[in-house]
Amino acid sequence: MTTEREENAADAAQPALPDDVEKLQALLEDERGKAQAYMQNWQRAAADFQNYKRRVEEERSESARFANAAMIINLLPLLDDLDRALHNIDAHLAGLTWVDGIRLIHRKFQAVLDMAGIEEISADGQNFDPAIHEAVSQGPGEENKVIAVVQKGYKLGDRVIRPSMVVVGKGNEPGEA
Repeated sequence: MTTEREENAADAAQPALPDDVEKLQALLEDERGKAQAYMQNWQRAAADFQNYKRRVEEERSESARFANAAMIINLLPLLDDLDRALHNIDAHLAGLTWVDGIRLIHRKFQAVLDMAGIEEISADGQNFDPAIHEAVSQGPGEENKVIAVVQKGYKLGDRVIRPSMVVVGKGNEPGEA
């Protein structure tokens, strides 16, 4: 026969009562939910940090690129002057070595701009586009077509750093055939 003391010891060795088990399971589920929420918040914060790093790097490279563009904008008038000088050379000066030297300097200047990603905007004969062209006058010619380029325009990537100054055709005058 078992004594009362042995029965109490046997009860203590038995698992917790069903009421306690339910409380513990509810507590465990609550803690699992908190852990899941913490994990999702951590993942969101990690993704936000990655996006922040990428955005800062893009901004840094873009600001460096456009700082170079500011310098190039100041150099473009020099390129225009070289272009005009080379187009207006007398025929009897064309074969001189110093003129050839100026042509080489012009080519090197063009190569530096090409390496920097600067592109000339093609304008002559194109449809007038106010996003890349600046109309300085109108003349007889096909309506809304560029008939002459007064000053070349340039782009850096997709961004216009100087629009082309152009003469735009206004169409035929009444009485013209």
